[in-house]
Amino acid sequence: MKVTQEKLPASQIGLEIEITPEITKQKYEQVVKNLSKTVNIPGFRKGKVPRQILLQRLGVTRIKAAALEELIPDGIEEAVKQEAIQAIGQPRLRSSFDDLINNYEPGQPLVISAAVDIEPEINLTQYTGLQAKAEEIKYDPTRVDELLDKERQEMATLIPVEGRAAQIGDIAVVDFKGVITKAEGEDESAEPTPIPGGEATDFQVELQEDKFIPGFVTGMVGMNPGDTREIAAQFPDPYANKELAGKPALFTVTLKEIKEKELPELNDDFAQEVSEFETLAQLRASLETRYQKEAEDKTKANQQEALLEVLIKNVEVDLPATLIEQEVDAMLTQTAMKLSQQGLDVKKLFTQDIIPQLRERSQPEAIERLKRSLAIQEIGKRESIQVTPPEVQARVKELIEQYPDEDVDPVRLQSVVENELLNEKIIDWLLANSSVELVPYGSLSATEEPAAESADQSPETATEEATTSPE
Repeated sequence: MKVTQEKLPASQIGLEIEITPEITKQKYEQVVKNLSKTVNIPGFRKGKVPRQILLQRLGVTRIKAAALEELIPDGIEEAVKQEAIQAIGQPRLRSSFDDLINNYEPGQPLVISAAVDIEPEINLTQYTGLQAKAEEIKYDPTRVDELLDKERQEMATLIPVEGRAAQIGDIAVVDFKGVITKAEGEDESAEPTPIPGGEATDFQVELQEDKFIPGFVTGMVGMNPGDTREIAAQFPDPYANKELAGKPALFTVTLKEIKEKELPELNDDFAQEVSEFETLAQLRASLETRYQKEAEDKTKANQQEALLEVLIKNVEVDLPATLIEQEVDAMLTQTAMKLSQQGLDVKKLFTQDIIPQLRERSQPEAIERLKRSLAIQEIGKRESIQVTPPEVQARVKELIEQYPDEDVDPVRLQSVVENELLNEKIIDWLLANSSVELVPYGSLSATEEPAAESADQSPETATEEATTSPE
């Protein structure tokens, strides 16, 4: 078989394939033979239709088309093997099918034009000495106190209060009923519109302004048990219920009881109640270590992201359509799995009408992700960065112990972990051979600020990818 190669854009190889006269005739005759055995023509038994009658009834064009449907894929497959082309995805026919039918003469050579995608060549104009800026996330000691205070609030005992009015911080037990306030110009004689779900009995509300819509809580301050008061409030905009967003409301509130929180003492007993530690000092030390590591991890993630943003600007690659489509598929599958885990009906969200739009919108991100991953792989090859089997096994063991209830495929998990560890090593190498200036948090503009996401996969992601699909 004579094959001529041509380099095409988007990492494609063009193939001009000349199919020999022997094969064009053999395939045509085989199709005629097969049709004579299967086609039903009145007046003739199946398998006994004379050749000339068969050609007249079916037409030469139909028979040629049937032969070409076998010749084309067979010819392309053989050409790819003959030329030892490492093709990805499905080949594409470049010739017009109608032209092929017109040009096809059994016993004469037939030329087919096709294209196949191949792995792209990566040109890194620079990958060492890169310079970037990243926001530094500093450890905030107040977070420890905030968490401990939150735990105390959740463990608080509610004590009935008598002899005083309601104040901020109390827990109030109320009956209330709300209506939408009439707007200017509306019929004053018309009945006010009740708020959907805006009525309750023995409702317990904490008197903190962020616990209800603006105006409701402050309007209750100063009430005594048994008091009834009309309180004006305002639904925020935006609001979960769009029909209520921004609208003024009037609530009739009856205060039935006031309670106040009695917080547990912040001592060793408290530490034992809320954690596995024996002393408050141990609990504090653990929280400090946790938040310090969290700040360090976020800072490193910012450094990685900032560096990779600079790296992909130095990537020159002609991406084939197959890789882009595969990446879009992976992105949409990942999104669908997350939505499904949240209890949403993916089939209703991913309709046949919406999928093409999602695919189109996902392409720019898919291209960026491919550039990033291909650049990282190329650096790993150039610098001979590898992971060892003991490193992979140690991480696999750690993940299995961390998520004992997950149904994981050990082989798949090992593959994911190996890729994850390799990415980590390559990115650490990049950090060591580049300069990332740390700047205060919030100092970068919105257009410059890198997302605080690690470029490599998290352990949770690795486990998720190796987990058996719910389907």
